[in-house]
Amino acid sequence: MSKEKFDAIVVGAGPSGNAAAYTMAKAGLKVLQIERGEYPGSKNVQGAILYSNALEQIIPDFREDAPLERHIIEQRMWMMDDESFVGTHYRSDDYNKPPYNRYTIIRAQFDKWFSSKVREAGALLICETTVEELLLDGEQVIGVRCDRLGGEVYADVVVLADGVNSTLARKAGFHGELDAGNVALAVKEILFLPEEVIQARFNVKDEEGVVIELMGKVTEGMVGTGFLYTNKESLTIGVGCMLSDFKANPQRTSPYTLLEKLKKHPSIAPLIEGGEMKEYCAHLIPEGGFNAVPRIYGAGWLIVGDSGGFVNAAHREGSNLAMTSGRLAGETVIALKAAGQEPSAARLKLYKDKMDESFVMKDLKKYRKLPEVLHSSPQFFTAYPELVNRAAKTFFTVDGVDKHSKEKEILGSFRSKRSLTGLMGDAFKLWRASR
Repeated sequence: MSKEKFDAIVVGAGPSGNAAAYTMAKAGLKVLQIERGEYPGSKNVQGAILYSNALEQIIPDFREDAPLERHIIEQRMWMMDDESFVGTHYRSDDYNKPPYNRYTIIRAQFDKWFSSKVREAGALLICETTVEELLLDGEQVIGVRCDRLGGEVYADVVVLADGVNSTLARKAGFHGELDAGNVALAVKEILFLPEEVIQARFNVKDEEGVVIELMGKVTEGMVGTGFLYTNKESLTIGVGCMLSDFKANPQRTSPYTLLEKLKKHPSIAPLIEGGEMKEYCAHLIPEGGFNAVPRIYGAGWLIVGDSGGFVNAAHREGSNLAMTSGRLAGETVIALKAAGQEPSAARLKLYKDKMDESFVMKDLKKYRKLPEVLHSSPQFFTAYPELVNRAAKTFFTVDGVDKHSKEKEILGSFRSKRSLTGLMGDAFKLWRASR
């Protein structure tokens, strides 16, 4: 590898790394991006949601050639027990008017496209290369050491976009070991289905799409959720739970078992019937929220994306936080370069200031109490979904029993599982967690 010095080295070529590299290269900085995969996106087979605004801030005309699947016009949220669900839908024709608000994407295709834009902007990309450690001069990061002959490369700033619990940051002592209570393990499948079948089953046409978020007993009492997304000619289905729950109950279930059970649920099976599995993957998602965000800057280094824990679990948002953090990191480096200032820790604090003023940290702070509430309240994933679905079935079944008696039966069922005081207390905890 070259011994020349770069303005910045970006480790990782996911959404956050590409956003940082593109922003800096577009401004004329000399940028090296290092990716351990065979090509950007080679390790990301799963489908995902792309939020338009975050990418518009980086590439305003991305819709002209980005590999987009379907624009989302309908959001469904289902509370599930073992046999049924109670749900709510939001569908609006406003979401069917360009410019569209969000899309489903296939990460392998999208990451490759985004990387091509980074290279067009002037960054140098090196793939199939692992960064083994950061190079330090005292406390100042001055470059990286890679697994290649002569693999020391130098830069003014290193941007760490190397995924959950950034290995490089941990090795350098910037933060501690991975806390299993702050990370979810998710499994996903992409199931091929003809376009016309998808459109008929989900009541959409052309490139319209639907997202279904699944909560309740789908996770077998563990903290987590499931999801189902519509792509052009495939569906993405998955489920994720906290890694700490899997570790605490290794004999009870596995991620794969959860996914197979979800696929057989009476409400899900008809939607995916006939689907042919194209891809399967498992990955970690940082879901500790605001209180789990590590230090994200220091002398010569910045952390972006999943490496910084930037995922809003309450609203299932990740890619927009990742790209925004990458862009703001890039803009910070650009500002220091333009001012002729050295990238000291004091000056790179500008990145944290930018993040604190952005929606990223404001949203994470708003829901900072939610992880603790959910971890301490297993009834949200066991008793309550069962009670809600039983109540719906009782009330909507027309069988000659008067509605007043049905209301008493429903109330009695709730009392048998949880006192009214307890129910009100749990509702208040959730309300407080979202303040």
